[in-house]
Amino acid sequence: MDENLISKKELMELAGISYGQLYRWKRKNLIPEEWFIRKSTFTGQETFFPKREILARVQRIINMKEDLSLDKLADMFSSTPLNIQLPMSQVTKQNIVSEPVLKLFADKHRDASSMSFQDLLAVYIADIALQTGHVSLDEGEVIIETIRDYVEKFQGKQCELVFIRKLGVGTCLLVQSPVELHCDSGSHVVVRLPIADCIEQLKAAVS
Repeated sequence: MDENLISKKELMELAGISYGQLYRWKRKNLIPEEWFIRKSTFTGQETFFPKREILARVQRIINMKEDLSLDKLADMFSSTPLNIQLPMSQVTKQNIVSEPVLKLFADKHRDASSMSFQDLLAVYIADIALQTGHVSLDEGEVIIETIRDYVEKFQGKQCELVFIRKLGVGTCLLVQSPVELHCDSGSHVVVRLPIADCIEQLKAAVS
């Protein structure tokens, strides 16, 4: 069995949750429908999940459900952007992103006095990529513009940012996930980030 998947039985045992809890969270849209993967096994049809994503999501739900209603959690986990316009000064004050990354955006969009959630998401993701130490500021600018231009096309879908470099030249992609990436021997994946996780983290940061 694919080591990136976990069975429903293993998930419930490992996380200490019941069948009822799991499917209630599904009905409340806390767990995406596409994470429920039906596969044939020697015992018949079984349900599997993307292991890393489901374990992280279940742990977040368990940690947060005492403080937030399931409906509030669903809003947080949703890929739907918040309808906000945050003044640039407030972005700096709340320390949502580092100043060098915010300056990348400000230099490119000199007439902007505030930022939409999509703008914030673009600089937030670029900031995460830069913090890995494997992406330059110039490449961060490419990430910002790629997210701003194309992330809306994936609304309601699971997607990832993938940054690939070959012979010193970087390429930024947005791909629907889950997806297997196969590059030629001269290329390597520098950064790979699930957009849904970044949206969730950003919603928490601006709340």
